[in-house]
Amino acid sequence: MSSAAPLVQILANVRHVVLVLSGKGGVGKSTITTGLALALRQAGNKVGILDVDLCGPSIPRMLSVGRPDVHLCDAGWVPVYTDAQKSLALMSIGFLLDDPDKAVVWRGPKKTALISQFVSDVAWEELDVLLVDTPPGTSDEHLAVLENLKKHRVDGAVLVTTPQAVSTGDVRREITFCKKTGVPILGIIENMSGFVCPHCSECSNIFSKGGGEELAKLTGSVFLGCVPLDPQLSSSMEEGKDFMELFSNSATSTAIGGISQTLLQRLQTT
Repeated sequence: MSSAAPLVQILANVRHVVLVLSGKGGVGKSTITTGLALALRQAGNKVGILDVDLCGPSIPRMLSVGRPDVHLCDAGWVPVYTDAQKSLALMSIGFLLDDPDKAVVWRGPKKTALISQFVSDVAWEELDVLLVDTPPGTSDEHLAVLENLKKHRVDGAVLVTTPQAVSTGDVRREITFCKKTGVPILGIIENMSGFVCPHCSECSNIFSKGGGEELAKLTGSVFLGCVPLDPQLSSSMEEGKDFMELFSNSATSTAIGGISQTLLQRLQTT
């Protein structure tokens, strides 16, 4: 897009840029990204989400924005706002795909070229935090995101894992990726940490618990907190409803809100 402004200019009004990473798929990375965005907005921040997960751009559904037409301005693509106050902005790579039900069967260079243009050409307005939901793993797509965002800056990465050893092992590789690419690790979140009963609200550890916290200790990383498996959270994301508003008194909402505040503190001190 020849009319797009330089990346530094596009992100000039963005205070903090945070990557959300996972070592593997299926750990709830996009759910955590959406939950953090809703919690940060609830606390009075202006938040943006850049959804570059080619494997499954699911955040438009979680925020109930569907497939809107993406408009252009002189600076680039205009993000979609989820509210009239423009407190939560979203740009998803899913908006640009012709058919959301078809798999993206592209070779690396084509994918990285699209991601590079996508990262560089979104005209963000004033934001306190921009969360970047990345594909799982440590692929070329990650490097494309980093190479472009580093022209501006990346404050750091939040790593999402589940308690099991198979997931924490993959996150170890993600930590190595961050260190090799010079991305500060803001902290680790343990998702699916126990199951909240929808009837009595008791939390049972049906998988295991503590794997993420133990990994943080072993690697010298900050542990941001745990988020349980909660049917109310799952159904809210499926239906595109604001879980943080609907279930503000729940233990899960309190957990996500606490993690978002710890993350903000980390951003202000790193």
